[in-house]
Amino acid sequence: MLKSESLNNVLENKIVSYENALQIYQDAKFNPSELFSTAQNLREKFKGKTVTFSKKAFINLINLCKDTCTYCTYKAEPGEEKLSLMSKQEVKQILSLAKKYRCVEALFVTGERPEQKYQEAKDWLKKNGFKSTAEYLVHASEWALEAGLFPHTNAGNLTFDEMKELQKTNVSMGLMLENVSERLSQKGMPHYLAASKRPKARLEVLENSGKLKIPMTTGLLVGIGETPEEIISSILAIKKLHEKYGNIQEIILQNFQPKPDTKMSDFPSAEENYFKIIVSISRIIMPEMNIQIPPNLSPKSYQSFLSVGISDWGGVSPLTPDYVNPEFSWPEIKKIEENSKNAGFDLKCRFPIYPEFFSFISKELRDKMSVIENEEGLVKEEYWR
Repeated sequence: MLKSESLNNVLENKIVSYENALQIYQDAKFNPSELFSTAQNLREKFKGKTVTFSKKAFINLINLCKDTCTYCTYKAEPGEEKLSLMSKQEVKQILSLAKKYRCVEALFVTGERPEQKYQEAKDWLKKNGFKSTAEYLVHASEWALEAGLFPHTNAGNLTFDEMKELQKTNVSMGLMLENVSERLSQKGMPHYLAASKRPKARLEVLENSGKLKIPMTTGLLVGIGETPEEIISSILAIKKLHEKYGNIQEIILQNFQPKPDTKMSDFPSAEENYFKIIVSISRIIMPEMNIQIPPNLSPKSYQSFLSVGISDWGGVSPLTPDYVNPEFSWPEIKKIEENSKNAGFDLKCRFPIYPEFFSFISKELRDKMSVIENEEGLVKEEYWR
């Protein structure tokens, strides 16, 4: 029996209210051990002793972006060395190389509707034979499937029709909610110059993904100046969507790390104990959810998060860098496996879609997956190693 009545209620499968979650947070600030043990208990109850990852290639299609976030180094401006405007040939070359490395996921990432702001983006699209970035993504996803990889697109606030078209080739899609706080979009705050990060806009896209039955990855950015109340509200907003549509396949909890040459370069990184409390609270609010942290953003301690509720490492690439966090290299998969094993967990490779969401996708996509799929619905060990 735990001292916390709220946590005892969690272990009895009672629903965690906003008030409960906030009280649990306040208690954990002084002593998080009961929260951590509860989260670990739930994680093992629903996810066992397996921790998963997706072996991916990060395809940085275009990193011009019409928005500006004060913490972002992904976005490029015309003429910058880091500018990415990938031709059809370059996309196909990286897909071919990814197949040789036995990657499973083709992660397609772009800036937010770059053609609405930059003539360079319009010219690039026209040169490649497309009217929009979304149209290019549709074709690139088809090439990924032909190459034997499985597409997962994260391209900002796509429309209902754009997602419906991409659904034909993408086994899952992604959009970070980041936070439901309107305050973070006010002047002087991180999302002030990023209209696409307005909570209503993000929630509408996630709502549309539910209507379309697209397995969806979403998540929160932790440590950008949010309050505990705001982050708990954000977790509950994701839970509400999932209860309505059942299509949220995983939650990414990404700890803020300051980037050079950004307005938030002197802002402190997310404090680790605070981050662990948020991870654990996410687990107790959504006990059966697939919850991940990126191992490269906690390079010295990521394995310790296995004891506070996570069940997945997200996408890890043996081939391409993390273009969103270029200063943080992905750990080698062998090292992740070693650290996971030392913590008492077996590392297994998954598709960009979790087995419990297979019924959401077409027979054509399932047939393609079956070539490298094992009896658990994961990737055959002899393939990914």
